[in-house]
Amino acid sequence: MATYDDDKQHLSSLFEVGAERLKLIGDNAKVLMQGYLTGGIDPAALNERTLRRLINARVLYQPDDSHELKLRHPVTQLVAALVTDESRRAIHADIADKLVSIRGFVEGLREAQRMGDSLRVDSQMLRIDEAVYDLTAQFEEAIYSLWHRLNSNFGFVSNLSDKIRENERAQQQIKRLIDGMSLIDFDELIELAEGNPTLRKILVSRLQQQMSAHHGSLLEVQKRLVELMTRFREQQERSLLVLNMAGFLREHPGFMVGDYSYRTQVPALVNCAAPIMPAAAVGLDKPEQQSDITQLVHTLYRQLALKQKTDTSSVSADALQGSVQSTAAQQAVEARQQQLKEDAMRYFIHVCEAPEPPSALAFLAAEELEWPPEVWLFQVLAEYNALPRQEQKLFAITRDERRISVFNHVHIIEDLAVRFKAA
Repeated sequence: MATYDDDKQHLSSLFEVGAERLKLIGDNAKVLMQGYLTGGIDPAALNERTLRRLINARVLYQPDDSHELKLRHPVTQLVAALVTDESRRAIHADIADKLVSIRGFVEGLREAQRMGDSLRVDSQMLRIDEAVYDLTAQFEEAIYSLWHRLNSNFGFVSNLSDKIRENERAQQQIKRLIDGMSLIDFDELIELAEGNPTLRKILVSRLQQQMSAHHGSLLEVQKRLVELMTRFREQQERSLLVLNMAGFLREHPGFMVGDYSYRTQVPALVNCAAPIMPAAAVGLDKPEQQSDITQLVHTLYRQLALKQKTDTSSVSADALQGSVQSTAAQQAVEARQQQLKEDAMRYFIHVCEAPEPPSALAFLAAEELEWPPEVWLFQVLAEYNALPRQEQKLFAITRDERRISVFNHVHIIEDLAVRFKAA
């Protein structure tokens, strides 16, 4: 009877909320339809109370302060389905299909730019913006639905097996969302955007920011899953204890709970406490115990003095050993640094003497030196820069560099070639 009343109350609540939000959409139908056609809604077209109600009802959203209000993805799809606007209706909900659509819109944008069609360029840019929003909105709605389910009917199951199945179902949904997010390749999107700043902001900056927020939301959902599962196991443990105790009392109706502290034979299940140490105190008011007390005090002082002496010796030995080890390590480092500097100077001397001096890495390989190539090149550069100006003019240094990528102007030094210019 209670379950029937709860279901009836739940349906009544759903009816009231649904009717209220449909009425809210109907009261602002013209403004919402205008936003559907233009791609945005001016906040000045609505009063503050209505605007707040539309946002709280998840009808409108604002990506950031620099953008105007937009219709949420479910509302856009509802309008597109009602007016059969196939150009904006999402037929495929698959992430890969949405990414293919974005690539097609970008190709259309480039074609319009080559033809000089500004109207088509604006139209394609709007479609790209809407496609990216639809992509992120799909994740947002799925995460919102999962979070709502976790905090509503997820915990109302009859036994542990149902709870485990619900948990596995939620975990599979999270896994599907993560797999969908992994299909988004930002390196490919960077190449699609090329040098267009508007495209880079839509396809890279905004999308990456929203994907990071969705990853954080999924992490919170997983934490909530673990919390609910732990809480359910604790409740199940208490319930099993009560049920087993009730079954025991039914089998032994004459059982009376007694005070175990007064029993001489305590059951092993209950007898788990540590033994109590009896309290003891010195009787200072008893003259016959004065000699024993004096002996105990002298013994205690001797033990404390011996312990302090031992601790001091141990600390001194540890400090001395640590100092010796630190000095040895420092000397080893200084020796390696000096050896590296001498090898670099030998390379410069070899450059002055050889008719066809090798490059820095070739000299490193020929001499079979143990230095890493990067450390060796840094040392050669450091030795060259440490020379006086007059001596630097006697050498010509050439860098063998390569650029990291087309979009990155950072150059990496692959090798160095030093040549001696005779005076």
